[in-house]
Amino acid sequence: MTKAAELAKMGEVLTNSQIGGRRNLLINSGFEVSQRGTSASSVTASQYLCDRWEYETIGEETVTISQTTDVPSGFSNSFKVEITTADSDVIASDYAVVKQVIEAQNLQHLKYGSSDAETITLSFHVKSSVTGTYAVGLEHGETSSYHSKTYSISSANTWEKKTVTFTGNTATAINNDNGAGLHVNFALSAGTSYTTGSNGAWGAITNWLANHAVNVIGTVNATFFITGVQLEVGSVATPFEHRSFGEELALCQRYFYAFADGRIATNQHIGVGTYYSSNAIFFNTKFPVSMRAKPTLESTVGTNYYIAFANSGSDHFDEIVTFSTHTTTEIAELKGQTNVSATAGHGTFLRLGGTSDTARLFFDAEL
Repeated sequence: MTKAAELAKMGEVLTNSQIGGRRNLLINSGFEVSQRGTSASSVTASQYLCDRWEYETIGEETVTISQTTDVPSGFSNSFKVEITTADSDVIASDYAVVKQVIEAQNLQHLKYGSSDAETITLSFHVKSSVTGTYAVGLEHGETSSYHSKTYSISSANTWEKKTVTFTGNTATAINNDNGAGLHVNFALSAGTSYTTGSNGAWGAITNWLANHAVNVIGTVNATFFITGVQLEVGSVATPFEHRSFGEELALCQRYFYAFADGRIATNQHIGVGTYYSSNAIFFNTKFPVSMRAKPTLESTVGTNYYIAFANSGSDHFDEIVTFSTHTTTEIAELKGQTNVSATAGHGTFLRLGGTSDTARLFFDAEL
């Protein structure tokens, strides 16, 4: 083996072993984790589905987004967008993207705002029924600065691997906080307000999706799939960094936590508490990981959606809300209310109602 071959092999070993360290700046980019469910239909506005990934739109289309098992070799899941109502008249300010926002404090090693700002490389697998030139764009989370690159889908309905490289932003640093650091946007459609700039450098909003030239949302039943998305420091794309499902789930739960979901199990345990009064139950829950920020509770309200067991009986009630400002990134204080009826001071344990699979308790701290 020649010295050059030995060095190349050593580089391959380092890249594919633990000593290589964590390389992928994105979370759940194999789309294995989807706490919100596996499909959402009749989507007309921006919406999350697979964890950390959002379909964001300003347009008049209707789509179905889903976690699918249509994948290239080596992956188990992908993210799919299917157009159910087309928008063929894309005006200047319209766009549709699949995106992830990266937390700022996870990007300090990019050295943005300095002359040493790092080049980063994005690699991914993509498939679409619409061929042509697509843009993928970065948006700096601290300033109105944008950078895009294009790639081509040459064969319809065929998985293809793509790689693009972005220069570092030397002008503006990324704050060392829990806010938005970088937005990574895969365009399906884009109006002229975003497409007439340059792909070559950081600049104005016209650089965001520069030279994007297809309109996936303009055709009924058109599809767009993506998986195996990796963003890493350097000018070379390395093999995709597969993480365990448990590790990926924990990373996702910093931003979104499905505390209870009747689709998964009715009669699901949700806590232990006490009747503070005859018509109010107080309880708390500890999050599995520290959330990015104090989360917002997303809860459903409905007749008999929840059950409290106390004093050898059960009490069906309709609503759970965030009770206290003392809810933090570590723990939530919650209150059961609406049709609660029992004796103050009694202890209770709580479940989702056994009569409905539509009850939801989600905590959201997305960027």
